[in-house]
Amino acid sequence: MRTTRTVPARPVLIVALSLATAGLPLLTPHTAGADPKPVTREGAAVDDRAARAPESAARRALTAETSTGPATTTRGYPRRQVLSPDPHNPGDKSLKLGLTPYHAIAPKLNALQRLGDRVSVEVTGRSAGGHRLYLVTVTAPETTRQARAQERMRELIENAPASAAKSREIKHTYKAPVFVNNNIHGNEWEGTDASLKVIERLAKAKDAGTRELLAHSRLYFNITANPDGRVAGTRANANGFDLNRDFVTASQPETRAMRQIQLDKQPAVLLDLHGYVNGTLIEPATPPHGENYEYDLFLKNSYANALGMESAVNALGYTPAKDGVEPVQIPFRDQEEGWDDWPPIFTPQYAAFHGTVAAHTVEIPLAVNNEEYDTLPVPELRRRSAVNTAVAGAAVRATLNHVREHRTALVADQIEAFRRGSAGAPQVPVSPRTVPGVPGIGPEDVYTTDFPRAYVIPPGDSRTQRSSPAAARLVDHLLANDVRVSRATRPFRLAGRTYPKGAYVVDLHQPKRGMANVLLADGRDISDKVSVMYDISGWSLGRLWGATVERVTSGSLRGAPLRPVTEAAPVAHVPAHGTLRLRLTDPREIAALNSLLRQGVPVRQAPDGSAIVPASARRKALTAARTHDVSFTATRLKGDTPLHRLRVAAAVTPGELFALREMGFDVTPVSTAVLNAGFDWSGTDVLFVSAGLDHASLTARARKALDAFLDDHGLVGRGATGAALNAAADLLAVKPVEGNPDANGVVRTVNSGRLTHDAPAHSFVYAPLWFTDLGPGVREEQSYAIGNPLVSGHWRPLGDGTGGPAAAAGQASVVSGGRTVLFGTEPLFRDHPKGEFPQVARALFTVAHSGSDEESG
Repeated sequence: MRTTRTVPARPVLIVALSLATAGLPLLTPHTAGADPKPVTREGAAVDDRAARAPESAARRALTAETSTGPATTTRGYPRRQVLSPDPHNPGDKSLKLGLTPYHAIAPKLNALQRLGDRVSVEVTGRSAGGHRLYLVTVTAPETTRQARAQERMRELIENAPASAAKSREIKHTYKAPVFVNNNIHGNEWEGTDASLKVIERLAKAKDAGTRELLAHSRLYFNITANPDGRVAGTRANANGFDLNRDFVTASQPETRAMRQIQLDKQPAVLLDLHGYVNGTLIEPATPPHGENYEYDLFLKNSYANALGMESAVNALGYTPAKDGVEPVQIPFRDQEEGWDDWPPIFTPQYAAFHGTVAAHTVEIPLAVNNEEYDTLPVPELRRRSAVNTAVAGAAVRATLNHVREHRTALVADQIEAFRRGSAGAPQVPVSPRTVPGVPGIGPEDVYTTDFPRAYVIPPGDSRTQRSSPAAARLVDHLLANDVRVSRATRPFRLAGRTYPKGAYVVDLHQPKRGMANVLLADGRDISDKVSVMYDISGWSLGRLWGATVERVTSGSLRGAPLRPVTEAAPVAHVPAHGTLRLRLTDPREIAALNSLLRQGVPVRQAPDGSAIVPASARRKALTAARTHDVSFTATRLKGDTPLHRLRVAAAVTPGELFALREMGFDVTPVSTAVLNAGFDWSGTDVLFVSAGLDHASLTARARKALDAFLDDHGLVGRGATGAALNAAADLLAVKPVEGNPDANGVVRTVNSGRLTHDAPAHSFVYAPLWFTDLGPGVREEQSYAIGNPLVSGHWRPLGDGTGGPAAAAGQASVVSGGRTVLFGTEPLFRDHPKGEFPQVARALFTVAHSGSDEESG
């Protein structure tokens, strides 16, 4: 567990906030110093859990669409629907805590809709495990005409912010959107129950404050963002994904549903209700702060709302002596580091790029999950859950109070955030002058970036202007994140360079420039800024997704022949004649190959690693091209190695399992426990190991069976676990060297082998590893670049000076030999670095098809 260092670093500003609405008295925030107990991070640095997600859940996650989206016809409120009940599930983990089981939610929502004309329910999609996702809207009734007016104003705020800033209609009649996200971690339950109680109170309340709030706001409640985990009592969804780490990639249907809510509703304020930190932790966060959003607007509003929530929670009267509840903590004020808001993978930080100017993770206080769930008496668990529900409810009510009192300012600041992006205006660094009323702002809080003028994504084939699968996927992903993209209708010049027809252009003069830049930019090496980070510190779709992305710092796009696009141009193409060649440099191409192999197509591998498909399979190739949006070319190459369908046994993380299945591999999850229970190796061609398999913990029988399999079949290993199995089985003669386990980020690499042919010159690392003392027959497929290989992220040497990027520079990051390949990088991390996926696919095919230890593969 990584632990933050708690220090009373920032003075506390005592501000009186009116909390009169909903019967709350006028209160002064409690002057809480640092929590005497250190704040601990969630989870271990390295994910060593073996994935167990069923293929059906992965398939649903890959294909599920969310129903939330821009409506063709805007309807008024309420929008009632009767929800069919779910089967009673006595195994729902919520029941033990006295909380609402998932099967009781639909009946509760039906009952809430019947209370009056303020509550509406929509189904925004289904989880990876097939559960419905519910969005509840609470607002004063609107006619269809009024709802259309609200939508028109919402679009004006984003698309014409300079005009919106002057609009009297928006100032007086626009309903401020508020988003309360609950239960994104399935075993952090109580936000759901708190929100259901708040919704019921809002539905029935007759006081003037509630009427005023609902007349000038729309309140959106995502009842349970992770129903799979709620039922199972797990942090992750049915695919094993932590949804609060998935916003950059949006691999899971639950994440895509939350993303669409934020795009469609455009919340000015957001709460993400979590657990468990004692005392209750309420963001804003410690440095480093996300450098791509308008942090001055974000900090001002988030801090003010945090003070109101602090007052409301402390006013509940819970004490350490009586209830075991510590006073509220606000990390920006009470902590030095360790609860940063740097990466856009968390809900509040992602929301900031869509116009949210007050966003908070709220960690309620008393743990009821994990070992507490299994060991504490039921009465104590239910007492804790009741306290947590009350705390979450107080935070929600205080936020609604803040919105009622400060609606005009919140909307104005949202407009200003969009205006700066549209105009290409400079960011405003935080300081006591620019953010008055927020205490303790220092140079450690100043993070801004230099936005380029544009990004250009050239087509993969300059002759045909046909984009590569990587470029098309990246463009579609940008569009899904509400980033505006154009395409050149003819060649054009920008900043002294000519770009071809078909090139995509991302103009950074757009309302959500921060979203565009945070996805495409290299990022920053922040190793010298803080000693520890809460989670990943580097990410870059521009470097890791396989497309060429060029940063253009200056120039004018006026008069450029650009046409806005709503989707990437199709890539699919199959020549009319001849043998076909399929490059294997993208996960879509790997998926297309696997679809052909499943149909028995006789595919061979060329010396350059590409797949050669006979002309007789043209019809099947055409179907694969259209299904996976890939392009085949004509070739005279014959190919030297026959390829066949692979059956992969995988002791890997959930993200890696998902990525393997995304590429179309037939995968059976295994682990130490599975092998000890007796695993039939006869249906397996290759083993991939990165987590959850310990050779020393196997029974003698399981160890003998594994060793026998490895004598005749291939091993692909990743990280320390893969390297340990390699050593135990005495396969590749290498010395693995573990870097700092807290390190992560984007690194420069040098590709020198067949497995990494045509791979991007960048990789992702998390607890990096490298290999020295390479023995006879061991080949270096890839190495870390010389100098400082870290491009963006956080990678420091250990206390003794070892384990840093300087030690890794020039060392092998991927090695191979015989039937074994070892990775020191994280090419499938959380289903994210798409451009790295083919390295693993090639490794699997190479070791599975190696006829002897002498074959080069």
